[in-house]
Amino acid sequence: MITVSEVSKGFAGRMLFDNVTCSFNPGIRYGLTGPNGAGKSTFMKILIGAEETDYGHVSRPKRTAWLRQDHYAFDQHKVLDVVIMGNVRLWDAIQKKEEIYIRAEFTDADNEALGDLECVVAEEDGYVAEAEAAKLLIGVGLPMDLHGGLMSELQGDRKLRVLLAQALFGGPDALLLDEPTNHLDMDAIRWLQEFLNDYSGTLVVISHDRRFLNDVCTMIADIDFETIIQYPGNYDDMVRQKSQLRGKVEKENSAKDKKIEQLREFISKFGAGTRASQTRSREKQIERLRPDEVKRSNIARPFIRFDSGEPSGKDVVDIRGLSAAYDDHKIFTNLHTRFVRGEKIAILGPSGMGKTTFCRALVGELTPSAGEIRWGHNVRIGYFSEDHRESIAPGKTVFTWLHDQRPTMNQQDVRAILGRMLFSGEDGAKPTATLSGGEAARLMMCKLIIMQYNVLVLDEPTNHLDLESISALREAIESYEGTVFFVTHDRDLASVGNRILAYPEPGKLLDYTGTLEEYLAWYDLQHAKAVS
Repeated sequence: MITVSEVSKGFAGRMLFDNVTCSFNPGIRYGLTGPNGAGKSTFMKILIGAEETDYGHVSRPKRTAWLRQDHYAFDQHKVLDVVIMGNVRLWDAIQKKEEIYIRAEFTDADNEALGDLECVVAEEDGYVAEAEAAKLLIGVGLPMDLHGGLMSELQGDRKLRVLLAQALFGGPDALLLDEPTNHLDMDAIRWLQEFLNDYSGTLVVISHDRRFLNDVCTMIADIDFETIIQYPGNYDDMVRQKSQLRGKVEKENSAKDKKIEQLREFISKFGAGTRASQTRSREKQIERLRPDEVKRSNIARPFIRFDSGEPSGKDVVDIRGLSAAYDDHKIFTNLHTRFVRGEKIAILGPSGMGKTTFCRALVGELTPSAGEIRWGHNVRIGYFSEDHRESIAPGKTVFTWLHDQRPTMNQQDVRAILGRMLFSGEDGAKPTATLSGGEAARLMMCKLIIMQYNVLVLDEPTNHLDLESISALREAIESYEGTVFFVTHDRDLASVGNRILAYPEPGKLLDYTGTLEEYLAWYDLQHAKAVS
């Protein structure tokens, strides 16, 4: 069990948590939720012990594991060893054994110490540690041929997979995971989901993947009103309960207001007459009927709607013999396909497979190795690149940058769109260079809204967005009348697609006509046939 007692924490002059007391119990899988800036990662660091509280304290099991964020810390260690380090007691015993074995001669004390250390290794299942570590690494999507190499030889996203395996290793009593699905493909996310559903300890997880939270969590710890409020069920259950509670209070307040108005009318009519005692009684009733304060929630949801403007022709794009490669690495070869107006194409696959390369080829930023891309009649393409921050010029305000994208647009209309995307009046004067990741993403979506493109190419649009923004984006793509290509690891967003472009293996880009669920069922069937 993790116990939080009277914890308060402020940051940059703002109170994040005020006198929070709660517990996280074994056997319950908690999702830690709240909008960007609410303090989720700060609270997770407090649970871990990496962040000091202003007041209060936290107690946690001795065997508490967490997903580390510094992926350079283990560069000089072998990948398998980094995973085994997740069990500190076992790793310390292994290291001490090695220190003794390298000595030329053993003393009686050494022999006694070796016996004690062997007992520790046995108790911690150390004799199968490498096999268990390898199983975890394969589960998170790291090929076997990389297990014996150094961490320094891995790319950043693969290092994070190793650190995830490290957190899962050794059966910790409590497991704290901040965005564990980042950089995982769908196979690895599904594997992780199954692993966590079988985990019997105390789990606290932060994720922007709504479906992941719905499929894994049995309790939501929501950061709002400067405290932690726990709701039974998954994320969707929490949203429903929160809305119902607020609606109930507002309904009760409305009834109280009506009753208070009636009492005030009586006091106004008879306050100076012979019914003074009755008016005093009603004044006391008014005091008792004061409406409950409905605190302003910090949850805010943008309103995203992409207007496609003048439609494109029916045939949007014709791809003939398209191939792309990076050095000697083939990304895709000889792709023949075409897309028509209104299709929603989800582009799926592990990191590094070439999804961004395909998007860049589509919008003309990259010349393919072979083949051609023929766009249809009246196509106007809007591109949300993975590194979209570079598209937002510094030295301007939010308002001036957006208005410059379409100078003929009425300024009030521009401000209205900014407001819909959670940029309040004063936010319009914010310098573009100071925008957070989430703000930059929302500003780029403002551009897509005002430009009225009839084809959208969105490369990882959910990066830096909170759950409410991702939900709004999902609805926007679902209702969009144009054609959209979108890269995502978010399964809830991917389920909007009615066509799938996927990398089932390196160098192969598969065009599947159907939904995500249909594709996954087909993929699982093909995988089962291959195994058998």
